[in-house]
Amino acid sequence: MTTSTSALLIYAGPRAKARLLERGLRPEDVQVVPAAAGGPKGLILGPLDKFIFGEWLARSQQPVHLMGASIGAWRMATACLSRNAAEVEREFETLAQGYVHQSYDEERPAGSAARKNKMPSAASVSKGFAAKLDEVFGGREALALSHPRFRLHVLASRGRRLLAREGRWRTPLGYTAAFAANLLSRQAMGGWLERVSFSDPRTPLPLPLDDFRSHQVELNAGNFQPSILASCSIPFWLQAVHDIPGAPRGAYWDGGITDYHLHLNYGAMAGEGLVLYPHFQRQLVPGWLDKALKRRHGATPFLDNVVLLAPNPAWIATLPGAKLPDRSDFQKFGDDMAGRARQWLRAIAESQRLRDEFAKSCEAASLQTLDL
Repeated sequence: MTTSTSALLIYAGPRAKARLLERGLRPEDVQVVPAAAGGPKGLILGPLDKFIFGEWLARSQQPVHLMGASIGAWRMATACLSRNAAEVEREFETLAQGYVHQSYDEERPAGSAARKNKMPSAASVSKGFAAKLDEVFGGREALALSHPRFRLHVLASRGRRLLAREGRWRTPLGYTAAFAANLLSRQAMGGWLERVSFSDPRTPLPLPLDDFRSHQVELNAGNFQPSILASCSIPFWLQAVHDIPGAPRGAYWDGGITDYHLHLNYGAMAGEGLVLYPHFQRQLVPGWLDKALKRRHGATPFLDNVVLLAPNPAWIATLPGAKLPDRSDFQKFGDDMAGRARQWLRAIAESQRLRDEFAKSCEAASLQTLDL
């Protein structure tokens, strides 16, 4: 059972809670693994990812659907590159090091004090990130799409109306309209942005996507990298990705806009399978524009069969800066990229405790959890 001194807290919806009390958490029970947007926060899940995809799920045989938005899509695609524990360890270490040490030096000429703390242009970040994706996945798209058990689903947000194309004026105006619509309801925001799931065609996604305006598109080698780039393309930080092959024409942005923490209708999944959700907090915020709308942060029946792994806030307070790595660190450290990297790597090293505590919990014949 989790305690206040644990690094890891385990939460569960009512159906999942009953299952875990009866028989503990078994790898063969897992049908879906979601992965949230959240930028650098996702780095602390690396040790958990290595254990779950490298050792734990290997003890079972069923297909497992991996769903991700933004850094979550990158994490889940990384899992699909690997076929054994050693490869999982190497691939997730490459992801962590690449993310931690990202820099855009061409935007910060040496000796230019005026550039200090200035963020690089969206074009520069998109170019650099696309190059990183090609470095990692180039020529290996077929490998990721042929994993014998994992089925990848990459979520992106497609613009409509003013947001159908990116533009100097139409993009900020379009997002202003989307923000206003979202205040009314998430469904109203669907008039401006829609969810697109780029999905492995071998096995259908076992849950409905009818809670929000959605399209499903076949994920293939031709749209593999563009879909992940789009899923990571934070508006105004990166450029939109236009006209992804095989998908409806338009501008595509970060999947976290429509599905920040993938608060999807898992409760409607066929069968008795569970959803295992490694996350960096207890709340599953539906969309990025819902961050300030606390009324939308609570659990719903969608999460009845979800087992959520999250760091204990008391443990987070012991990390460097008393917080998880986050995007504000780019401004905080400015040109001191080495300082930022050291702090993030310390947090990643400390998060080995999350892995160790989860592994121990999986050994229990009966597992008590907190209410989600």
